[in-house]
Amino acid sequence: MTSRIGVLGAGGRMGRAIIETVEMTDGVTLGGAAERPGHPCLGEPLTGTLTICANPSAIANDCEVLVDFTTPDALAGNLDAALAAKCAIVIGTTGLTESHLKQVDEASRDIAVLQTANTSVGVNMLASLVRQTAAALGPDWDIEIVEMHHRHKVDAPSGTALLLGEAAAAGRGETLGRLAERGRDGPDSQRVPGAIGMASLRGGSVAGDHDVIFAGDGERLELGHRAESRETFARGAVRAARWLAGKPAGLYTMKDVLGL
Repeated sequence: MTSRIGVLGAGGRMGRAIIETVEMTDGVTLGGAAERPGHPCLGEPLTGTLTICANPSAIANDCEVLVDFTTPDALAGNLDAALAAKCAIVIGTTGLTESHLKQVDEASRDIAVLQTANTSVGVNMLASLVRQTAAALGPDWDIEIVEMHHRHKVDAPSGTALLLGEAAAAGRGETLGRLAERGRDGPDSQRVPGAIGMASLRGGSVAGDHDVIFAGDGERLELGHRAESRETFARGAVRAARWLAGKPAGLYTMKDVLGL
């Protein structure tokens, strides 16, 4: 059965990549696309008679699944549109706060919601490996996470770096909130034992590089992922949307999609 997918944030880099991927993927079709009011791409023609509009509710009413790569400020309105239409939604927006995540949890009581910091298949496999490695090596190994993205990225650390940090902390039976160590600077910035260090680099057109470094005495283990283009994330997002279509209300992740 073909699933109709609506794309929110259609004028952004990810939105455009997702639209292109939908059009090239069997089993899905583009049901609509939306952008924020005033965006210069509004009215831009798409497949068939579709154009980019400013009404996510209209898109939700004509789709089985929405894919949301917008901004944290747009999340509430996008969730309201999905809830009103009883439409499933994949949320790939990063920079979400605890308040945003609470809204996601509440929406998942009534509709199927998949929320993830990264839709890449490789990244989610990496997170699984990081958790296993952190558990196996134990606290004697220091953990450092380094990520690099293009110069236009607005949030740091990246959502993916946080995803990997949470996986490492879970492997040690801890939370990232307790172990994260960011932005070392100055003479009193010696590493705290047991911390998970996080560093963010920005520049050029890098789609996304992530390295998790396990440093022991006399040896070092490095696990990493390189995203060569946004199509990597777009393919994962479309795969997630196709998987989510028809699912009962609940909160899902990419681990569910991949069976991890």
